[in-house]
Amino acid sequence: MPRPPLWDSLWGVLESDTGFYYAMGILTIIVFIVALVAVTMVTPVEIGQGGFLGIVIGFGLFMLVFFVSIYAQQLEDEE
Repeated sequence: MPRPPLWDSLWGVLESDTGFYYAMGILTIIVFIVALVAVTMVTPVEIGQGGFLGIVIGFGLFMLVFFVSIYAQQLEDEE
């Protein structure tokens, strides 16, 4: 069965460590968003409430540091 051309381009990104880390970061964000949607649909909690908003901001800061550290490592490897 032939592979679609999209598969080859995605596999090319995942061959490097940096590409793999970026892909895992994006997957983590997608899972977090799906979990947020599920929680807001099941419970009467709103995203703008105090404690829940803190979790969202904390996760956003964590992912920001994650992506900045990947970028810094990539710059360090170039030197």
